[in-house]
Amino acid sequence: MKKIIWAYGLIGGLLSTVGYLFTVGGNMDEDTMKNGMIYGFASMIIAFSLVFIGIKSFRDKHNGGTLSFGKAFLMGFYMALITSTIYVLVWLIVLYNFHPDFAVKYGQFQIDQMKEAGATVQQISAQTIKNNELIEDYKNPVMVILYTYMEIFPIGLVIALIAAAILKRKPQPAL
Repeated sequence: MKKIIWAYGLIGGLLSTVGYLFTVGGNMDEDTMKNGMIYGFASMIIAFSLVFIGIKSFRDKHNGGTLSFGKAFLMGFYMALITSTIYVLVWLIVLYNFHPDFAVKYGQFQIDQMKEAGATVQQISAQTIKNNELIEDYKNPVMVILYTYMEIFPIGLVIALIAAAILKRKPQPAL
């Protein structure tokens, strides 16, 4: 079971980073900001699909076709944790080595988007305050880690719960 968790978690971690490595790997322009979330979350969903595949593989090939919800969820939880941790570590490398001004640029992107959409001065002012808080938070690596986990790990937990609910299977009674 541990081997499956590690294998699918590590592969998921690599897949989860593909979206932002391709989009953020270059420069941090407006097109990157607009499309980055789409590519990033698509990569996460693809990566977390391996949670389902890993649990199913264990159930069918190593556990006689049966699996409790609890065991399936724990497998999914650990795979999601490994995948998320790799995502966080790669983001830290990218952030500090290539885009240390990410929070400032992203905040400005949000303000520009709001202005284009016709936001009021009060709305823009409120968002500016939030952006300044994020910029301050991004000066602390612990906060960056927490923000990044909050971005990916909840998705993995939801998929682990769904996979466990779908893939649980009680032993069939002998006839």
